[in-house]
Amino acid sequence: MIIKHLGRVEYGPTWRAMQAFTAAREETTPDELWVLEHPPVFTLGQAGKREHLLRQTDIPVVSIDRGGQITYHGPGQVVIYVLVDLKRRGYGVKELVNRMEQAVIDLLGKNGIRANRLRGAPGVYVEGAKIAALGLRVKQGRSYHGLALNVDMDLAPFSLINPCGYPGMAVTQTRSLGMSDTPSIVGEELARRLAQSLVS
Repeated sequence: MIIKHLGRVEYGPTWRAMQAFTAAREETTPDELWVLEHPPVFTLGQAGKREHLLRQTDIPVVSIDRGGQITYHGPGQVVIYVLVDLKRRGYGVKELVNRMEQAVIDLLGKNGIRANRLRGAPGVYVEGAKIAALGLRVKQGRSYHGLALNVDMDLAPFSLINPCGYPGMAVTQTRSLGMSDTPSIVGEELARRLAQSLVS
């Protein structure tokens, strides 16, 4: 598992790079995790409904090919794209989602934050508030897109949407819950835990 730290990168070129990597990979291509942040952007999944964008702003809205509804990415949020050959790993999408969520739950638990899943709503939650969102696309048994963990960011843009299609859903972040680690530190730790989880 190769971990790449890309810094702050624009959404569109990164999405196209994920697609290109997935289309070109061969049976022996190593799996990769891309750790990064994005400038402010709303992304709308394949089945996403634009009415979940409650008010138009100057933040761009990009319709993309992952599952799920609308979400927000911005500085201070750790994004990890999960480029994994599921056929080679021997597990499916549900198990991949479970392992991704568990890596976040374990990281938060190590820092004294009790997090959990919600039935029918992929992601990770703390007392009902969403702290991490997940969205994936799988083509020919190979995944791309991934997860986004709110660390130390401006949460205001979430008020402009129904996060992941849920009206009134609260969102939170690690800084608000007492974690002082920077996004870069959290990103390194989460990527390490995720890599261990995905290859075991």
